Amino acid sequence: MNRNKYQTIYQDISGQIIKGEYHFHDQLPSESLLVKKYNVSRETVRKALSLLQVNGYIQKLKGKGSVVIYQEGTNLPISQLVSFQEINSTLGIDYQTHVESFKLVRAADHPLAKAALNIEDDTLLYEVVRIRTKNQRVNIIDIDYFIAELVPDLTKDIAAQSIYAYIEKELELKISFSNKAITFEPMTDLELRLFAEAVSPYAATVRSVVHLANAVPFQYNISKHRASEFRFVDFSRRMTEVDK
Repeated sequence: MNRNKYQTIYQDISGQIIKGEYHFHDQLPSESLLVKKYNVSRETVRKALSLLQVNGYIQKLKGKGSVVIYQEGTNLPISQLVSFQEINSTLGIDYQTHVESFKLVRAADHPLAKAALNIEDDTLLYEVVRIRTKNQRVNIIDIDYFIAELVPDLTKDIAAQSIYAYIEKELELKISFSNKAITFEPMTDLELRLFAEAVSPYAATVRSVVHLANAVPFQYNISKHRASEFRFVDFSRRMTEVDK
């Protein structure tokens, strides 16, 4: 089975659902119609639909096909490991990215990043601060620390586009998984300046440690969200005895 094809179908349909082209309780086209539309095999379509069901976009009902169960909850898929560029293109959320700061630093000067990545004091890190704006207002501040040895020759221009695309396409590395924690924290002076006119002086903070396929951590991310704009909604599916 062509993995890229079913992922493309998944991204296309999930994007249509999130943008409201399909609404709650709408029925998706039949498998036969999707096979013709995407010019793929029925097996590929079924794989895409299964992924949509697992991630909470649809429910497959006997005699009714695939019914949309997604209800809008949050602008950003916090629980998924995707780049911001992928979110923008897939969901059409129309955010702009600006690199506020880009520099090479020592791990010793950034103890949280050092501890999260489990590295030595002299390890060099790329510190990248990017702001995400919509309608000329900053809604997200992303602060990233990348181990320089694992992500060599990173530049400010690459950071303005997609660091993940550079890692996967240019460096040919596979990004595998992350651990995330969500808290609400008082804004720092920098965050108060960048967010401007914040309704609440607290930021929803998502901290992530991202690993390569060999389980080596390479990135520590601190994503600050305007608290008044942030809602965390995830989808859970209970496992039955048959699934266990």
